[in-house]
Amino acid sequence: MMNRSTDGLETLRDYIRWGASQFAVTGAVFGHGTDNGLDEAVTLILRALHLPLDLPDCYLDSRLTEAERDLLLALLQRRIEEKIPAAYLVGEARFAGLDFYVDENVLVPRSPIAELIEQGFEPWLGGIEPQKILDLCTGSGCIAVACALRFPDCRVDAADISDPALQLARRNVERYQLEHQVRLFRSDLFDNLPHGGYDLIVSNPPYVSRADMETLPDEYRHEPAIGLRAGEDGLTFVKRILACASSYLSTDGIIVVEVGSSAESLMACYPEVPFLWLDFERGGDGVFLLTAAQLTEYQEVFQRLPE
Repeated sequence: MMNRSTDGLETLRDYIRWGASQFAVTGAVFGHGTDNGLDEAVTLILRALHLPLDLPDCYLDSRLTEAERDLLLALLQRRIEEKIPAAYLVGEARFAGLDFYVDENVLVPRSPIAELIEQGFEPWLGGIEPQKILDLCTGSGCIAVACALRFPDCRVDAADISDPALQLARRNVERYQLEHQVRLFRSDLFDNLPHGGYDLIVSNPPYVSRADMETLPDEYRHEPAIGLRAGEDGLTFVKRILACASSYLSTDGIIVVEVGSSAESLMACYPEVPFLWLDFERGGDGVFLLTAAQLTEYQEVFQRLPE
């Protein structure tokens, strides 16, 4: 892999700098856990070498072995030429301060819902710890696992329609030894789930519209379309969730759903519904919250537009 453009690279710092520069030159797109070329290079290189992401600066001038240099150049070349997000190349991503296994059967964890989990969903839970949580469209299981660790006395159910995604989610549940607390279900949204009683429903369902799917950058096309595509307006799954969720929440429960870029379409579809749109210190938007009482109040509206 060595050539004239790389034969002077010797240290971690050299490879991070070179990688970030190449990302800029080749027009790489970010958004899978990082939002710039420098952070993407750091993540790819440190994870590939099994080093912590908070590695002290003094180690950046460590010289690499020939095998390490070959490995990094091969990975950087794939990131540049094949547009594969770093998380897929190294098989891991970080969410809510935790590391998760990932592959191209699941979306790369990056939801702003991580902040809500870290904050214990306060003040919306009113200081009361939930006894039962449901994570719909769990993918890698990152939301379910993070919730289980945040609420150790809570039972967490996690559902997904994809068998490969559930296999990966099981690996992440086992990674944190949460088999006693997290149950996995193969389910098309609510179809195969225990009925009722959840104090909190969290969902990051597919929400990309047909038009947006057609314009996705190459990096996003490595993610499974089943986790992105949501019909003409991006609301196919969100509408189904809203039509059924009231039957699965406890009396004082809440539901939190990410709809991303389809937020405006959702408000236009249900103009009478008082969605609470949440703010995030670390960035991100398109996440709404409704109470069980609100779901019940607007049930006729939600059922009138099931698709």
